[in-house]
Amino acid sequence: MAKHTDRLLLANAMMGQFISGVATRIFIVSLPTIAAALDADILAVSWALIAYQLAGISLSVVFGRLGDIHGRYAIYGTGFVVMTVSSVLCGMAPGVGWLIAFRLVQGVGAAMIASATRVLAMEAMPEGAEGRANGFMTMSYHGGLLLGPPLGGLVIDLLSWRWIFFLLVPIGAAGTVLTVLRARGRRPSASERPPAVDYVGAALLVVLTVMLTLVVDRRSAVALGAGSSGVMLAVFVIGLGGFLVHERRTVNPVVNLALFRIRMFAFSVLSLLVFATTSSVLTFLLPFYLQDVLHRSPSFMGLLFLSAPILTISLAVLAGHLTDRVGPRIPATIGLAMIMAAFAIGVSLKVDSHWLLPALLLACTGVGQGFFNTPNQTAIIGSVPRAYRGFATGLVQMMFGLGSLIGISLGGALLTQMFRYYSGIPDATPSPEAPDAFVSAMSATYAVCFGLMVVALAASLMRGGRRIEAAE
Repeated sequence: MAKHTDRLLLANAMMGQFISGVATRIFIVSLPTIAAALDADILAVSWALIAYQLAGISLSVVFGRLGDIHGRYAIYGTGFVVMTVSSVLCGMAPGVGWLIAFRLVQGVGAAMIASATRVLAMEAMPEGAEGRANGFMTMSYHGGLLLGPPLGGLVIDLLSWRWIFFLLVPIGAAGTVLTVLRARGRRPSASERPPAVDYVGAALLVVLTVMLTLVVDRRSAVALGAGSSGVMLAVFVIGLGGFLVHERRTVNPVVNLALFRIRMFAFSVLSLLVFATTSSVLTFLLPFYLQDVLHRSPSFMGLLFLSAPILTISLAVLAGHLTDRVGPRIPATIGLAMIMAAFAIGVSLKVDSHWLLPALLLACTGVGQGFFNTPNQTAIIGSVPRAYRGFATGLVQMMFGLGSLIGISLGGALLTQMFRYYSGIPDATPSPEAPDAFVSAMSATYAVCFGLMVVALAASLMRGGRRIEAAE
């Protein structure tokens, strides 16, 4: 831990978070343009998005643990190199198949970067400033998410879709240079490293994560020709049992199960998973309500949806200061309470509600994310032994990715069942063309999510005392 703020290292970590946020969102707005340019359908092009997500979800924990063992700078710097080279290759892709392959590689680079950013930021700040460090990380990532779509649209209009990838090259190159400069003389000696890496456990974890992703994301499973959800779930459960047995027996596991005995760590991870799941349900359904029920234009919706990330960015550092002063429990719980308020507004929405109500819902979401993300992630990473902080950072990324996929799957399933109930048609597909049934189904789905948020709130309150202390 630095005695004074290491500005170079902090800037480097912020750059990693920023490029991760931009790369996540900038590609989405280009999907129709790329499909037309490469003479492919939208389903084929969407696999370039899926491949990126799969790599990030399945590899972040593995790279985080490898960083703990071999040194974070090596993993982090290599991630920038991979991101830079793969961005060039994506921009030069001659066909959709090549684009999918290169996006998979880009996702590997993004996972390497994401597995180290938060822990490097914490190492750049003085002791007791871990909350502020994570506040800068939340601000940088959501800044990338905010700028990605409009930046991508502008680049496509002025140049071509290929430049949305070329645009990432100078950012990646700058991150590589900063990492090299900062890493000089930082390589740990051989005596400081554990004797071996649990490569079997790492491989099993990747396979299990991909399988779980396919279980909850049926779109990906169908595209791969995978079996039924029940069969895949059964295989996943059996594989998970084998993985847990292996991790208990190995000397240096990739997932140290003893970490989950740490109260603050375990309850913070649970809060994050429920938060990520329910938040994705909220943002997944609301655009259909705004556009197809309230008949608001896409540009109007875009302006409304800006409120959440702007509020999150504005409040992230403040939440970090509060975390350093009073601990993570109070600010994180405030954030969860605001998300619950957003769902309460969602439950009250009607077919003829004023647009100010969904606008208030989005504002509550932004405030909730701003107050929750920083203290909760600080608690997850700061409560584990320092030798496992890379693992904890990777776990944060994994929980966000899995929560998003689970939330979309859960939201779709709940909406379908509720719509069939309210419409009285057993095999009906949710559609805003039946606005009364659709809005009732959406409100009922939000009510279920409100109940799930009670679990996250309880976990947040049970996470432990005021101070975040690394376990022995």
